[in-house]
Amino acid sequence: MRTFLSGNEAFAHGIRLSRVQVVSAYPITPQTVVVEKLAEMHEDGSLKTEFIHVESEHSALSCAIGASATGARTFTATSSQGLLYMAECLHYAAGGRFPVVMMNANRSTALPWNIYGDQRDSLGLLDQGWIQAYALDAQESLDLALMSYRIAEDSRVMTPFMVNMDGFVLTHTYEVVDVPSQEQADSFLPSYRTDNRFDFDNPRNLAFSVGPEQNFRFKFREHRAMLRAKKVIEEAEREFSDVFGRKYSGLLEEYKTSDAEYVIVTLGTVAGLVKEVVDELRNAGIRVGLVRIRYVRPFPDVEIYEALKNARAFAVLEKDISFGYEGTVYTNVKSALYSHGLSIPSYNYVGGLGGADISHEDILRIFDDIKSGSGRRVTFLGVSEDEYDE
Repeated sequence: MRTFLSGNEAFAHGIRLSRVQVVSAYPITPQTVVVEKLAEMHEDGSLKTEFIHVESEHSALSCAIGASATGARTFTATSSQGLLYMAECLHYAAGGRFPVVMMNANRSTALPWNIYGDQRDSLGLLDQGWIQAYALDAQESLDLALMSYRIAEDSRVMTPFMVNMDGFVLTHTYEVVDVPSQEQADSFLPSYRTDNRFDFDNPRNLAFSVGPEQNFRFKFREHRAMLRAKKVIEEAEREFSDVFGRKYSGLLEEYKTSDAEYVIVTLGTVAGLVKEVVDELRNAGIRVGLVRIRYVRPFPDVEIYEALKNARAFAVLEKDISFGYEGTVYTNVKSALYSHGLSIPSYNYVGGLGGADISHEDILRIFDDIKSGSGRRVTFLGVSEDEYDE
């Protein structure tokens, strides 16, 4: 069924189709529409679930963890300060190997207080042990809702999954979306079965304490599971294509990179704008391309190397900054290339903080800087040269 949906609504339909058994809901802008829509579905009977309205974001994830520990398929959603409030619980979910799925509406973090979208909330929490995917549009948002459970609940992975959607730019804009039937969804996503749950007939320890002599082994297993998720993501996308006819490209998407001399690497919705500029410059005979990172954890190190190994130079454009150094995505991309023995000129562009617009002219400027070699190591879009010298 094709229908006109916002990104938030599309994701809610994906959660409905996933037959989630427990929803722990706490609204925060710009995520609120997701849990509102799920509440409507619960009320009209189209979503059979336990819908629990909790008192805070910390409680929302705590509730989801507790429900997952009973063997239930669980969901929650958050944004910005709410995600940061959950930070303690993120470790509990990952360490307990509870495959909770959470939607995060990417939003700026305080201070200054701001409700608009950048990606500092989720990129600041990469080390918490969660799979992190970044959606391009409403269709991919819905599809990621379904695939996230298929990936997170795989016995080789058993890792919580965070689907990130750019606040307002994606969450509140509308487009035509293909909403699958429940029968299609069921053929792709089986019922959740796990031994990692409370069982009165076969008691086991969950979320226990352990000393130094064993603790590191649990952390190693978390790391190993995240690495295994790479293969499971590929498998899930092949199966998804077989059922729904839509193909995805794994950990990253390449656009016109096979012969590209200059490449922008980015993530999220701004990739759509970059594609338009790539097409424009290609028509002018300039060999440029785009790499869109779809998963930041697990990180696509080999794929990044393969995509950039023939480029003369590249830039990473991100809505994030690690204060006092550079953008977090830029650090990860450079590390991946260095580990594979590749060293080419690179530049970091930080834009969109607090919801600031990234324009067509900004993308043209970035490509021009890469081509001419005149870019700074780290450039804040919209900041004048004089401000750097103050």
